[in-house]
Amino acid sequence: MHPPGTLSPRAKILLWVLMLTLAVVSVHRLVCAAPRRAVEVFEGPTMGTTWSVKIVAGGFDAEERARIRGAIDAELDRVVRLMSTWETDSELSRFNRHRASTPFTASAETLEVLRVAREVSEASGGAFDVTVGPLVEAWGFGPMERPPRPPSEAEVARLRERVGHHLVEIDETSGTLTKRHPDTVCDLSAIAKGHAVDQVAEALAALGHTDFLVEIGGEVRARGARPDDRPWRVAIETPDPEARILHRVVELRDRAMATSGDYRNFYESEGVWISHLIDPRSARPIDHGLASVSVIHPQAIWADAWATALIVLGPEEGFELARREELAAYFMIRKGEGGLATRATPAFEALFGDGEDGG
Repeated sequence: MHPPGTLSPRAKILLWVLMLTLAVVSVHRLVCAAPRRAVEVFEGPTMGTTWSVKIVAGGFDAEERARIRGAIDAELDRVVRLMSTWETDSELSRFNRHRASTPFTASAETLEVLRVAREVSEASGGAFDVTVGPLVEAWGFGPMERPPRPPSEAEVARLRERVGHHLVEIDETSGTLTKRHPDTVCDLSAIAKGHAVDQVAEALAALGHTDFLVEIGGEVRARGARPDDRPWRVAIETPDPEARILHRVVELRDRAMATSGDYRNFYESEGVWISHLIDPRSARPIDHGLASVSVIHPQAIWADAWATALIVLGPEEGFELARREELAAYFMIRKGEGGLATRATPAFEALFGDGEDGG
């Protein structure tokens, strides 16, 4: 028997064993627990804009950061070498200078981007067209100084002879491109950023990363989740030329988003708004009031091309095409006196809820 309130020697030993076990378990958890996940950020310039990559991880040492940065740079540099119109020795620039009717040998990557562009061109009735560059320049949005006046009807007619997606034949079997008009040129600026986003995303996945967000010039692709296991949050801006104003936020997981708008690159001529978005069918800047279109798609290359096609088509024709193609698209339409209406396709509503407010 032991006095009340005291422990037997055996009980004391068991108590000490229990306390020691708890202490060992606590130390083990502190030492061996997985490191806290956080967002590691990489960024830089490319394609006349900027890029940003956010990766969820437990922390990278200098060697791992260098390896990731090298993989990103390699993807971006390759896309520029192939598809830049500013680099005179890029594959695309060399093709644009190729005025002969003989086939031009091109990389499988460039051919694939042009194939996607052709599909969107055909589906949109020519509203998306990578050969529209001469018209874009004529309206004052090329690398040369803006002309003092809009192009005449005669100038437009002359330029239209070399514009049209049908003027470039793609032969993926032989790996060649052939021009039907010697002066036809291609500009992939409405699709190359989306392609580059996809390429960077694939490179990160190949390195074993499962949770990241890639952004180039506003085109994004999300994989996995943030550190809190929630989807990545991406903003859609209000189409305001004076400021960057948040309109709404969408949550992306394993999807891409691209937005095309007329409110960043424009000028006014005799009181008329001249947009950089040229409708290849009319050879004139768009003027239908559709200010912005955001498209959600599993791949950024398709989101990029579709966003351009839909904004060129306008609020009615574009919406109907997006609905038929089952695209998740969000339209922002100008109304009188500075008003703004929004309209979402059924596929967009299925992902993010009702976007209709009078559009």
